[in-house]
Amino acid sequence: MSGPAAGTADAATTTDVVCLGESMVTFLPSQPGRLADVPSFGRGIGGAESNVACALAAAGHRAAWVGRVGADGFGDHLVETIASYGVDTSAVRRDPVRPTGIYFRTATDRGTDTHEVAYYRAGSAASAMSPDNVPYEDLLAGRILHLSGITAALSADCLALLRDLTAARPGRPLVSFDVNHRPHLWRGGDADASVLLELARRCDLVFVGEDEAEEAWGIVGAEAIRAALPEPAVVVVKRGSAGATVFSGLRPGPRSSNAGGAGDAAGVAGFDPDTVTLVPALRVDVVAAVGAGDAFAAGFLSATLRGLPVRERVRHGHLMAAAVLTVPGDLTDPPARDHADRLAALDDDAWGRLRLGPGWTAADRAPEEVRTP
Repeated sequence: MSGPAAGTADAATTTDVVCLGESMVTFLPSQPGRLADVPSFGRGIGGAESNVACALAAAGHRAAWVGRVGADGFGDHLVETIASYGVDTSAVRRDPVRPTGIYFRTATDRGTDTHEVAYYRAGSAASAMSPDNVPYEDLLAGRILHLSGITAALSADCLALLRDLTAARPGRPLVSFDVNHRPHLWRGGDADASVLLELARRCDLVFVGEDEAEEAWGIVGAEAIRAALPEPAVVVVKRGSAGATVFSGLRPGPRSSNAGGAGDAAGVAGFDPDTVTLVPALRVDVVAAVGAGDAFAAGFLSATLRGLPVRERVRHGHLMAAAVLTVPGDLTDPPARDHADRLAALDDDAWGRLRLGPGWTAADRAPEEVRTP
């Protein structure tokens, strides 16, 4: 591949992004309160990687989701719902023995002490994914393969799969990795946290939160995170309300042995080593802080596929996150591309004056109409 718009096949037929991971049926509370007190739940879907695939498809990209679900009604619901966003689900496998995972959560923010999640995913169909039963021809067919640390935590077989997919191989697509540290899924403490660091260092593009890097690895600050991840061509450090810091540059690392391979596909050819880009976050009237990280990754990947400059990649990540933050669920339609492009192109002062609230994506409004007076 010679650049971000290139592919190994005809551009009209090549999949842009393939996302691998577990998706589950999620039960959302009808009202705030403890799980013990909530009288009823509405059904939705949840899964970091399928969220990214849905957001990318809604933004006009060719996205595929590869996973494993049970041969049950919940599996039917997941596949049908994800496909309804325009995602290719043809490579999803059905497990005749293991069930589809489900979970229940409270309405409060994940970051609060009152937030509860009850997972029923042990022994799920997705936890049985391994190098022996996933369709490699589909996983490696896209321009980008997007993975997350959640999959590595599901089982030893899932970890073996991620180690294999992140290994250097001829013709490997750009490998994007969202650390997604979920302590409740891991049982080995520091040893398991080190696995996430190992996997991240084998990838080309890494998303990691400043808070999760401190929690998982005891690393504080964006510069220290980059020092711990020297190999990836692009490291995106998410800093919450402070925005994001991106380290970009062609780096020596265990990537594809193809000439002009993963580093060029990332759209980073020509960057000086350790170019640092800081992009402030938007002010958002938050409805629910769920799914924002997945939406940010989708926005950044979308702009990467289009070959946009790093600052615009981050801004598109912030804008897609803002779309999700201003609705109750994990997924929503992103802003129209030309609308998002105009906002992403604002000067720094105008960007700093933006404030986005519920409904901001519904109409293609001029930038002035969404600025804070």
